[in-house]
Amino acid sequence: MLIGQSAPMLDLRQRIDRIAGTHFTVLVEGESGSGKELVARAIHESSPRSAGPFVAVNCAALVETLVEAELFGIEDRTASGVRGRRGKFELADHGTLFLDEVGDLSALAQAKLLRVLQDFTVERVGGHTSHRLDTRVVAATNRDLQDLVAQGRFRADLYYRVSGVDLRVPPLRSRRQDIPMLVDHFRGRLRRTRQLPFSRAALDAMGTYDWPGNVRQLGRVVERALALSDGPDVTAADLPSEISRIFADHQIDDTEDRSLRAWSRRYARLVLERCAGNKRRACEVLDITYHTLQSLLEADGPAASRPGAALRMDAGELCERAG
Repeated sequence: MLIGQSAPMLDLRQRIDRIAGTHFTVLVEGESGSGKELVARAIHESSPRSAGPFVAVNCAALVETLVEAELFGIEDRTASGVRGRRGKFELADHGTLFLDEVGDLSALAQAKLLRVLQDFTVERVGGHTSHRLDTRVVAATNRDLQDLVAQGRFRADLYYRVSGVDLRVPPLRSRRQDIPMLVDHFRGRLRRTRQLPFSRAALDAMGTYDWPGNVRQLGRVVERALALSDGPDVTAADLPSEISRIFADHQIDDTEDRSLRAWSRRYARLVLERCAGNKRRACEVLDITYHTLQSLLEADGPAASRPGAALRMDAGELCERAG
């Protein structure tokens, strides 16, 4: 289930709805832990193939010598003690095959995969009969396949086979407003273990963190906080030190301007700093127009609009509330 009501997630859902009704191969791109398999499942469940199987394969874990047997199957008695079995492509017939981390396939495995994607016909190892399949492929990667192609580490012909219909899963840091909803989701999954509410300060602290491990990391942090908290609720102090320390270091004095305009201005400056002064990128992260960003930056005078000005300010002065 895809959790979140932020603009990036709403856009992703709309794209999934449009793609699901087709039979095209899809490439899902995104950082580790961002939810690529959830996107693949959402495509499958919203498609005419939803009654068929969904088969997931971790390409990074495939043993080189067993790639063909794993993906395409093997005939009985091909070797001593070997029992015949269907491969992942056959298991996903009339359904969806999810190839996770396709960028980690070896050169040999890439060549074999390309051959199957050209006509969706497989031949089991040790067999002489081809099997025609009706399988949709959704590939995923946390790597830039175009860069790998340029480096000669990923076949260009395979890249063009799996790309074309692309989806990018947004990292958690670009949809921080979804964090409270995600926390509630993980709390619900753990309700039989321990049920504690998260304080506003804890949620604010989580909103200041960049989450390099994305949603997967957030789930582990929620589990840890619920296990270690000894109070009636989870506080910022119950979070891992890399999160709570940042929050504690940037508490705002009571004398600070706490108006909505002031908070927006501080957050805009913080985002601009994190985007290395790139206003176009800051506008994308904030989901606002360039004119609105300029208005926020100029609220304290022309100097505030210069990227360097943000660096001279306390970068964390908004961190108590920023999400």
